[in-house]
Amino acid sequence: MIYNIDKGLSDLGCRSIVACSADSRVAGEQYSTVRHSLGDYVRESRPEQTGLIKRHLAMALKRAEQGDIDVIHIHGWLDYIYAGLFNPRLPIIMTLHVPAGDSWIEKNHYHRLNTMENPSMHFVAISEYQKRQYEGLTDINTVYHGIDLEDWPFKERPERDSYLFSIGRVTSVKGQDKAIEVAKRAGARLVIAGCVQDKPADRKFFAGLRDSIGLFADISRKPAGKDYYENTIRPILDSDRQIIYIGELDSEQKKQWYRHAGATLFPIQWGEPFGLVLIESMACGTPVLAFREGSVPEIVEDGKTGFVVDSLSEMIDAVGRIDSIDPRRCRKHVQKRFSVPSMAGRYSELYQQILADNRITASHEKMPVGDLLKLIPHGQMAS
Repeated sequence: MIYNIDKGLSDLGCRSIVACSADSRVAGEQYSTVRHSLGDYVRESRPEQTGLIKRHLAMALKRAEQGDIDVIHIHGWLDYIYAGLFNPRLPIIMTLHVPAGDSWIEKNHYHRLNTMENPSMHFVAISEYQKRQYEGLTDINTVYHGIDLEDWPFKERPERDSYLFSIGRVTSVKGQDKAIEVAKRAGARLVIAGCVQDKPADRKFFAGLRDSIGLFADISRKPAGKDYYENTIRPILDSDRQIIYIGELDSEQKKQWYRHAGATLFPIQWGEPFGLVLIESMACGTPVLAFREGSVPEIVEDGKTGFVVDSLSEMIDAVGRIDSIDPRRCRKHVQKRFSVPSMAGRYSELYQQILADNRITASHEKMPVGDLLKLIPHGQMAS
């Protein structure tokens, strides 16, 4: 998502400087802080990773203080900021990527964040649903995630006799067990993709699905080239098995599975702040069948880009109405509300607003008291 923000800002003509590992790809200017990325899952319990995080932030702070940067946009490590490790004299915007209950913010009390030394700390929620969860924050905006539509293949027409698709980490809150029940009761084929993390609860949940899965096909090593459908997807679909598990997919592989699916199932069992699966699927022209949880009603247009339902029986019924959804409308919906230009444009507006507010505040601080009083309309002095 940081890459998409960087690309969108660069396309708008903004100067975007990304503090990152040397093996990262960026669209703007790259400022390398460490040699290698830490990977997808950072575990701060490992001393070597904690050391790299501190080095990254220290070098980013050094770069920020060179005098040519107006605003800092971060995506984590708030505890390091308030511990004094990273404390620049610049406006900071932090995008909240996690639910309120899982965040360092809630664990360390809202009032502390709202009264810390840096008065120019601004927060961004990724959905209105998430924003409501962080009700204790006094300065919070909403900016939806955006994806680059040029990266997502599009189908003009629904594919007849296709499969239902479910993708995501295999765990109880993602609801793969519900997806299987929907497929079986609707008489539809289901393809499940996703990793099983090394957590006891997730391993137990996956073990409980095994008896329902008719085919296990690990296709993670098969690259998504131009013949991917004929060489990989079709042979799997030619089997007579109804429930198929294909393991974890990379970004190129999942695009092809989205594209050829009849619909993507999203039977989540929790309040997800933002479901990237939803916009990825719709970008490919594939409608979504999702439970009314978390940010889902904000992202999916019920009856137009998919169906937002309240029960398993409603989702089963919606399987029979997939063909009523126009793939072109799904694509246009993402283009309008969840694209890179829409996300970058909103962030750019937010940066400008914050900078303007800071300039006004700074001018007031420097102004003699007599001049400051002239700015207050008569009748409001008591407040």
